[in-house]
Amino acid sequence: MSTYAIGDIQGCFASFMRLLEHCRFDPAADRLWLVGDLVNRGPRSLETLRFVKALGAAAIVVLGNHDLSLLMAAEGFGKRGKDDTFDDILQAPDREELLFWLRHQRLCHVENGHCLVHAGLLPQWTAAAARALAGEVEAALAAPGWREFLAHLWGSEPASWRDDLTGWPRLRVIVNAMTRMRFCTPDGVMDFRAKGEVGNAPPGYLPWFEAPGRRSADTTLVTGHWSALGLKMLPNLLALDSGCLWGGPLTAVRLEDRALFQVPCSVEEIRVW
Repeated sequence: MSTYAIGDIQGCFASFMRLLEHCRFDPAADRLWLVGDLVNRGPRSLETLRFVKALGAAAIVVLGNHDLSLLMAAEGFGKRGKDDTFDDILQAPDREELLFWLRHQRLCHVENGHCLVHAGLLPQWTAAAARALAGEVEAALAAPGWREFLAHLWGSEPASWRDDLTGWPRLRVIVNAMTRMRFCTPDGVMDFRAKGEVGNAPPGYLPWFEAPGRRSADTTLVTGHWSALGLKMLPNLLALDSGCLWGGPLTAVRLEDRALFQVPCSVEEIRVW
C-alpha cells in the first residue's frame, strides 16, 4: 500500500485525474491524503467533491479554508468572494449529501509520525495536542447546533492561543491556525493580512514552521494553503501547494519514500487576473 499526499486541488479536477494516473493510484490498495481546499477558484469543484467522496476510506481529507467557506456560504454565513466558483455544488441535486459529507471530514489527522493539516500548527501545539483540539472543532461541526458554530466562525480574533479560551473564540483560533495561518510571531500571534512569499512577513513575524522551539517539530507536517511558498520539502515539513491554480503544477508526494509526482495545470484551470 502506498500513501500519496496531494496539494490543494481547488476544483482543478482535470489536473487531479492526470496526477492520479501519473501516480498509478489504486483505490483498492493505496490511500490519498488530501491537504484541504478541495473546492473553489478552479472550474470543477462539484466533480472533485463527488469523486473524493466516492473514494470512501481510500481518501483521508482535512478541511481547508475554502472548504469551510463553502459550508458557511451554503448556510448564508461569512462573506462570499467575487471569485468563488462553488455555485455548481450549491445548485447540485446532491448538494445536501455532499455538504453533509464535507462537514464530517477531519481538521487534522495524525498517523505514523505525520500530521496532515491544511495550513499549519501554532508553535505551542504538539501534533497530539493539535489532534485533540481539532477533535473539538470536528465535534462542533457534527453536533446538532453545527449551524450556530458556522455562524460564529468568521473572523480573525483572537489572534493567538490561550489554554483558558472557551466557546466560539476557542474554536475560531483552532480553525484559523489550522486553515488560514502563514505567519506568526515566535510566541504564536498570527497575522492574516500578509500573503505572498516568505519575505512578505511583517516585522516580528516569521513563517509558522520557522518558529523557534515549535513543539510539533518532531512530527512531519503535511500541509498546503500557501501557494506562494511553493513546494517545500524539509525533514519535518511537506508543503504541497505548488500553485496549480496559478499555473504551477499539482503535486503529490508518496509518504513512504518521498517520491515526487507532478503534472502541469490544465490550461482551462489556470486563473487569469
